[in-house]
Amino acid sequence: MFNVLSEINWLAVLAAVAASAVIGGVWFGVVVAKPYLVALGRQNEPATKPAPLTFVGPMLAGAVIVVTSAVLLRALGVEALGDGILFGVIVGIGYLVAMTFTIAINPNFPRPVFYTLLNAPSFLLTSVVTSIILTLWR
Repeated sequence: MFNVLSEINWLAVLAAVAASAVIGGVWFGVVVAKPYLVALGRQNEPATKPAPLTFVGPMLAGAVIVVTSAVLLRALGVEALGDGILFGVIVGIGYLVAMTFTIAINPNFPRPVFYTLLNAPSFLLTSVVTSIILTLWR
């Protein structure tokens, strides 16, 4: 069932990783940049130059998520666009958003619900868009 690596379109994976990086960059770099600092309790701290890991880390993690989704989509035999979208919603909410909330519930995140609400749209959108790419571009 999970012997599907040879069935994965690796160009689709690269396209999905690129889409993920663009969505994340726009979302966190532009749309929620200031509220994100509030969610982290850092709104009054001076701006610092982001470390390279700030850019490379999310892209690498996104690549792992995309490859995992590609494996699951093939193993489950998802071929229809509607099923791909539903898969993206289930993974987005069931894993990505839920895990974000779980991670945020600790003393280092002063506003875990707000933090999750800021992250959720990006993670859900990214999951759906990458699932669409992987489903349509088999």
